[in-house]
Amino acid sequence: MNDLSGIGKAIILAGIVLIILGTAILFKDKLPFGIGRLPGDFFIEKDNFKFYFPLGTCIAISIILTLILSLWRK
Repeated sequence: MNDLSGIGKAIILAGIVLIILGTAILFKDKLPFGIGRLPGDFFIEKDNFKFYFPLGTCIAISIILTLILSLWRK
């Protein structure tokens, strides 16, 4: 039964993260820090070519998720 409770916690955590992420994407223009416009996000635009790589955003999300998951384990 312990194995199922661990899976249940993981599903609940994934749901919470998805709700927060979805809300942030929905209201991204109204957020003060600007998701996708952090330092380190690369955007290259030429004639018929657009390239966007959100490196700074990926690092920030990774740090936040690492902190949340480390607190969740304790």
